[in-house]
Amino acid sequence: MKRNLLLTPGPTQVPPNLCAALGKPIIHHRTPQFQDNIKQVVEGLRQVYQTKNDIYILTSSGSGAMEASVVNLLSPKDTAIAVDGGKFGERWVELCQAYKANTIVHKVQWGKAPTADEIRKLLTAHPDTKAVFITLAETSTGVTPDVKAIGEVVKNSKAVLVVDAVSGLAVQEIKTDEWHCDVVVCASHKGLMLPPGLAFVSASPKAIELMNHSTTPKYYFDLKEYKKAIEKVDTPFTPAIGILIALVESLNMIKQDGLQNMFARYALLAQATRAGCRAIGLTLFPDESCATNVLTAVNVPAGIDGEKLTKTMRDTYGITFAGGQDKLKGKVIRMAHMGALDEYDILTGLACLEKVLHQMGHKFELGAALSAAQKVLNQK
Repeated sequence: MKRNLLLTPGPTQVPPNLCAALGKPIIHHRTPQFQDNIKQVVEGLRQVYQTKNDIYILTSSGSGAMEASVVNLLSPKDTAIAVDGGKFGERWVELCQAYKANTIVHKVQWGKAPTADEIRKLLTAHPDTKAVFITLAETSTGVTPDVKAIGEVVKNSKAVLVVDAVSGLAVQEIKTDEWHCDVVVCASHKGLMLPPGLAFVSASPKAIELMNHSTTPKYYFDLKEYKKAIEKVDTPFTPAIGILIALVESLNMIKQDGLQNMFARYALLAQATRAGCRAIGLTLFPDESCATNVLTAVNVPAGIDGEKLTKTMRDTYGITFAGGQDKLKGKVIRMAHMGALDEYDILTGLACLEKVLHQMGHKFELGAALSAAQKVLNQK
């Protein structure tokens, strides 16, 4: 039987115990039994978010949480700064523009990270800014910015800082309260190791005050309704019941493992992946200084068809990498090291990458990627 190994930045592998949890009989969501699950989820998410702020549970993908942030924080013609350094920063821009915000687009070269000084200059030039939108892990390019430094800048302004942590939460460090992140969005199908279906929005008092003044029309994503509901340990609409029940188990796994231990493991997997890629002549796409531990994005060698490479790995061998998006299509490959993945999954992925690259005519010493990765992993 051909394996199905997901080394993609979402959805990620769902471990067997969570598959079992997803298979539990469904229960009604307006019951004390389900309320107990909601309590555990909110408590567990607060620990992962590292926050005391409100957390609202939405039934949607991560993009739904992003849209909810925009429609609840902004009114038409409000000024917003959106950092566009990849496909998901671009999504912030598109959402702000869709809801008629005066959108200041901060274009960042793909593979580079926005800096706190750049945000400071933008806020000085646009002192009426209501919100600054950034991305914790820009998985289209493999970049993470210095969220802590940006938070220090934004906290001294009228604006709120909104962070897309859909791919980064539970994989890349984010200290929501300490770093002054007013809104952080996430979803169930990345570091939380579950299928798509749930999304989450945290909101600071500063964000809630802004939400109370938003005049943008909204209904399903009206976070004021989610706030009322969560205060009663409830959701305003029917949630993804099975996924939420399984999320209790996922959050228990994270608690038992320990966030710092998880961050260290993903950093090690990233280091091993990059060592393996370098050993067979592949170069990292983003600047090393701002590369995220969520995934590794490497340039496809000259003369190699990147789309054919990932297609062969997936369809022939059952190993799924992500290809490049937009202008990087066919030019980069992206290998995740997040969620339930371990060092043996990484080694399997590198072995398949070697095999297919060799078949396609790329010249290197067979086994070099595995040897280099093993040396990193055996130093732990």
